[in-house]
Amino acid sequence: MTEPSRPRSGENLEITHKRGKPTLRTIATIAGLAVTTVSRALSDAPQISLETRQRVHRIAREIGYLPDRAAQRLKTGRTNVIAILLDSHEEVVGFSTSIMYGIAKALKETSYHLVVAPNFLSTTDVEAAEYIVRNHLADGLIFTRTEPLDARVRLLLETGFPFICHGRTEFSTPHPYVDYDNFTFAYEATRRLIAKDRKKVAVVLPPKRLTFCQHILHGFMTAVREAGIAYEIPETVDLDTPADVLRDFISSRAAAPEAPDGFICPGEVSALAVISGMSDAGRTLAVDYDIVAKETSRLLTQLQPKVDTIHEDLTAAGEDLGRMLLQRINNADTEGLHLLLPPQINFPVG
Repeated sequence: MTEPSRPRSGENLEITHKRGKPTLRTIATIAGLAVTTVSRALSDAPQISLETRQRVHRIAREIGYLPDRAAQRLKTGRTNVIAILLDSHEEVVGFSTSIMYGIAKALKETSYHLVVAPNFLSTTDVEAAEYIVRNHLADGLIFTRTEPLDARVRLLLETGFPFICHGRTEFSTPHPYVDYDNFTFAYEATRRLIAKDRKKVAVVLPPKRLTFCQHILHGFMTAVREAGIAYEIPETVDLDTPADVLRDFISSRAAAPEAPDGFICPGEVSALAVISGMSDAGRTLAVDYDIVAKETSRLLTQLQPKVDTIHEDLTAAGEDLGRMLLQRINNADTEGLHLLLPPQINFPVG
């Protein structure tokens, strides 16, 4: 399709637009295009070439153009907003920042903006999602920490509202998700401790209500049964337990008979709490015990290099979440809109 254009101005970004808010006509003058072409380019219309769309988006960013959202919504029925519903938890260092950075990267060359919708303590997860859907505050929703029969997924499937979640469920109806292979993480972490000749291994599990608790437990139990090694699963602490409480639990357990000498920690905060608790009990890391931990920020690599780590790239996960949600918004067919990201294992040799 031929794109109508105006005489080129050499994309002189010094064109005076400081007298008022930049408009579509401002971009059109700079780019040497018709206003209708600029409008379609900003909406990522496939009839406009990718090169032109990228150039128009770049100019819009450079001059600080912001669309009239009220008019845009009346015209298209869309908000051009992606909402992420955050369930804050202290365990994963930089979780929210990394996920959002990845999503923002996926939205960079589009007309969409990311809005954070924190879930306040007075609101349940499903009520927060329902509020966004009912008031059409976004065109798509991203959320985390899924449950096997997650009420948010049920609601969004029933209403047909575009969404993608970080984590899987057990619903038979397919739905978009990006997840981390926590089975393989736990399996390989346990095998690593066994290879280091640890006699009794323990795992700090996520809360039982979360789907990835089952995946970690399955990977852990598969490895210990294959090896026939002793194991322990603490019942009174989990991944959401405050660090000081977990530290005290580990210190007390280390002083009791038949204490574990190998720990799998699905997060950096829990690993640091275990190290602190074992130190309080007079135990030395890499001598009396070992840890394999999931790492998302490289914090342990820098502060505790004796801890073996398996990396989860949350920025990459966020980018996949954003990209796949845009696909879902533009196409109701969810086939293929799921992704299981592999653990990044790079244990030191020797």
